[in-house]
Amino acid sequence: APMARSPFDPAFSELPRTLPIFPLSGVLLLPGGRLPLNVFEPRYLAMTRAALTGPRLIGMIQPRDADQPGPQPEVQRVGCAGRIVSFAETDDGRYLITLAGLCRFLALGELPLDQGFRRVVADWTPYAADLEPVSASVDRTRLIGALRAFFADQPVRIDWKAIEETADDRLIVSLAMLCPFEAAEKQILLEAASPSERARVMIALLESAALSRGEGDGPQVRH
Repeated sequence: APMARSPFDPAFSELPRTLPIFPLSGVLLLPGGRLPLNVFEPRYLAMTRAALTGPRLIGMIQPRDADQPGPQPEVQRVGCAGRIVSFAETDDGRYLITLAGLCRFLALGELPLDQGFRRVVADWTPYAADLEPVSASVDRTRLIGALRAFFADQPVRIDWKAIEETADDRLIVSLAMLCPFEAAEKQILLEAASPSERARVMIALLESAALSRGEGDGPQVRH
């Protein structure tokens, strides 16, 4: 079954026109995903406080160019809004928050800075379907095979049993967010038209990464 909406989630008509953004390269939030964040810069502490007084939404978005200097790098057109679902303070003045991915947005234009943090005019219309979860169709056999090849020579322990037991929708969201893809690849995953399309893109990314790590004589099936 698709991931259920929370009774706290805003309806489409309640999504705000103005959204604070948190530009981070290589960080992906998807509808249905959970993203823990360690907030310590003054402008993002201010942003978190401001979000908590309103609909608790923060837009995660990637800079267009990861190496772009300056405090206000140009950002991608598409990001994903997350709702603050947990919040804690640390003794040394940081906030530990978790965002629950809600809906993607198109950044139409930027507003003047507010307490140092950036805000955009958000157009939610192209992504209204994000609020009505659909089941993803996933070629699981191929996905698991691509994952095994991708992680074959990576020094990480994978809980394959947990992966086998995870529903398609959650699996695609979790893997897209967790796999060490390049920033540009994460943006492609974010902008995929549907969960099923995202699954296909991810399989292609995993397979091409495993291939390009060069096993000279072509891909090998590992068991």
